Amino acid sequence: HKRGGTFENMKIGFFGSGVMAEAILRGLIAKDIVKPADVWASDINEERRKLMQSIGCNATADGNEVARNSDVIILATKPDGVGKALTDAKPFITKEKLVISICAGVTIAQLESYLDAGSRVVRVMPNTPCTVNAAATGFAPGAACTPEDQATVEAIFNAVGLAKAVPEYLLDAVTGLSGSGPAYVFMFIEALADGGVRNGLPRDTARALAAQLVYGSAKYVLESGGTHPAELRNRVESPGGTTIAGTHALETGGFRAAVIDAVCAATARSKELGQKK
Repeated sequence: HKRGGTFENMKIGFFGSGVMAEAILRGLIAKDIVKPADVWASDINEERRKLMQSIGCNATADGNEVARNSDVIILATKPDGVGKALTDAKPFITKEKLVISICAGVTIAQLESYLDAGSRVVRVMPNTPCTVNAAATGFAPGAACTPEDQATVEAIFNAVGLAKAVPEYLLDAVTGLSGSGPAYVFMFIEALADGGVRNGLPRDTARALAAQLVYGSAKYVLESGGTHPAELRNRVESPGGTTIAGTHALETGGFRAAVIDAVCAATARSKELGQKK
């Protein structure tokens, strides 16, 4: 399907045109993966439809119209609306079409149950930094998916950040790490800024420095060619210096154990919520 970065003649449809759908769409257009005229989007909210039209897409209140006109369908409805959306559109979702769900907690088996046997379904877990083209996304392809389908999903979600394939049973761990993780990092930034304020920095300066520090450090890890974060940390910690005094204080406070516990608690909660459905 690809010519350069663009999916040649591929039509992409969105069931639901909320903030996440808009972010994905803008990323795809910015990276020239799809042309706005080749995108169909549905939403019951007229304001969201107008917004999609303003981007240059075909907007409608009818999900069936989206299904009819799309090769790839991105399910971005509320999770409790998935069944109705897919059941209504089932006649138009042939096995030639790829269905990608970003609906939290909806399993591949549930998605497949609404469609014909052998339908190509992918379950995706993006996170809120998707809205600034910096998502950390895990995805699990269903049994009927091809290697080309996986490449399609990677291209779509790499356009708004970074995407990694995992078996479906590990999507709870993805939720606990990168799905819930932005809240942990926001809390870390808040605490760093408070530390700066405690030592005399103006609050706006402290917050800006803290946020940029986390951004820069993350960029360093991603661009360091696989260097272990502990090695990068050791490079900053000169013997008897300020940094080792700070990291010692974090160790004393149980920093790493608390972060690991947070990921474990969120993963466990994700599994609990999945079993309730």
